Amino acid sequence: MIKLGTMSLNVKNTTATAFAQIVYDLGFDVIELHSSAFESTDAAYMRELKKDLMRKGLPLGYIGVSNNFGRPAAEHHEQINLIKRWIDVAAYMSCPLVRVFAAYVPDDCEDEETLWPPMIAGFQEVAEYGYHAGILVGLQNHNHNNVTRDGDAVLRALKATNHPYFTHILDTGQYAGSPGASGHRGSAHPGYDCYASIEQTAPHAVYVRTKFYQLDSGVEEWLDYPRVLDILRGVGYNGCLSVVYEGESDPIESMRKARNYLESLL
Repeated sequence: MIKLGTMSLNVKNTTATAFAQIVYDLGFDVIELHSSAFESTDAAYMRELKKDLMRKGLPLGYIGVSNNFGRPAAEHHEQINLIKRWIDVAAYMSCPLVRVFAAYVPDDCEDEETLWPPMIAGFQEVAEYGYHAGILVGLQNHNHNNVTRDGDAVLRALKATNHPYFTHILDTGQYAGSPGASGHRGSAHPGYDCYASIEQTAPHAVYVRTKFYQLDSGVEEWLDYPRVLDILRGVGYNGCLSVVYEGESDPIESMRKARNYLESLL
């Protein structure tokens, strides 16, 4: 059965412990934490956090890492070590999945194809590290000048990395063409089809971030979630739907509305 989760970045400057209480009060099934929500990675802190999540009945779905393989290749060891450090935390926290990004294209980059070989090498290294730790590494699609801005690019990255522990976290609002990710706030970009990209990559997704932008009415107005859920049902998706809110209304009340909306569709 599909579970509903929500991400700590919905509430600015929150801590993992404080967010866990919010998630519990809102009645979500799963919690997702960005690395910035951890007040510490000391064993004593993580023991208490793990116990608190267990008592609240909240499995930790994934930990989000904000790396960037668009940085100079000489700095990739820093990005790789960052991801490995959070793989270790995920293993300690009994969290099965770490989210990573691909390469953001630098302003002075003349050919983004040059970013691919070192990026793929980085993916292969962290995927192998995750394999030995028992932690999946999930590539999240992203626009905003990222190389994995559409379905073709995500499939290319998955195929080129070619590792059983390198997988996909699908973000419904971050493909090129999305009303929230392509500079056309509230309307789709005419040059891209975000739903086609969702269809392409849904069969590979182990986790889905359901992005919400405008749901004051209780219904998301920018993204067509009946259509998205039809796509996911069509590939037999049975994972978690994570509420990620990027609107301007009260985030906690919006998380409640988003959960209720998804429940109604399910």
